[in-house]
Amino acid sequence: MNTCNTPVAEIRTPIPPTKAGASAQGPQASHTDTLPPQLETDDPSAFITYTVEVLNRQERAAGLSNQLRVSLARTLPPPRDFRARVAKEGVLLSWIGEILSVPPPGVNYVYRVYRHAESSNERVLAGEASAGAETLFTITDASIEWQKTYYYRAEAVTLIRGANNSQLEVEGDDTPEIKVFADDVFPPALPVELQAVFSGPGQKPFIDLVWAPVTDADLAGYNVYRREEGTTPVKLNGEMVKAPAYRDENVVLQKKYFYSVSAVDVRGNESARSEEATETVP
Repeated sequence: MNTCNTPVAEIRTPIPPTKAGASAQGPQASHTDTLPPQLETDDPSAFITYTVEVLNRQERAAGLSNQLRVSLARTLPPPRDFRARVAKEGVLLSWIGEILSVPPPGVNYVYRVYRHAESSNERVLAGEASAGAETLFTITDASIEWQKTYYYRAEAVTLIRGANNSQLEVEGDDTPEIKVFADDVFPPALPVELQAVFSGPGQKPFIDLVWAPVTDADLAGYNVYRREEGTTPVKLNGEMVKAPAYRDENVVLQKKYFYSVSAVDVRGNESARSEEATETVP
């Protein structure tokens, strides 16, 4: 492009008066060029070129600015029915996308989901999925922090592979934002493999309990419950049990006891009680 014979737009920019000692930086201007649909293409080598020409009051110009090439690769419509819900694994995000045939060589289409916290404008990639023959998409954002509010949006992105394995990304329109409060109301995993063993000959009788440790990252500890035949379980521990083991020293001869254990997280969510283990004091 050597001349600007047919401008795509003309922007009148008033020149503010310059104060002594003020910066010489000129006024800022912008323009959005809405392309006709017939210009969009699946050809990864198709580009459109823009340049800017500044005219003075006499309509004279010093020449064209640097030239900017913009890909004409089409983008997919924004995802439909974009939804989010909170689960134990994190925030589950789902949407409906487009069915695609085999893309042209060098072109791929993906959906990306971004989030930002309520107190921040920093955009974080929550996940992405390749578009193709499926229409229903689901991803899980497991990198959240509980008890925080997040805003999510999704978009379609066209990826164009260029020379020397370079990659050009063309972003499509965004979905409306979804507000999600990551409220952790989900208890830890249920303790399993509970065993009860009596020990007592030659000493004060007691029953030792052991079980498989719960591996949840937010585990705070365990509660231990005991009952006798025909009664309801009663919690034995005053403070949270930190290790997957407990010794019950308050036992009576000739009695049968039924034990169960629950797991508790740092926010006080308690799991259901495990399967019972029984032991009899001789």
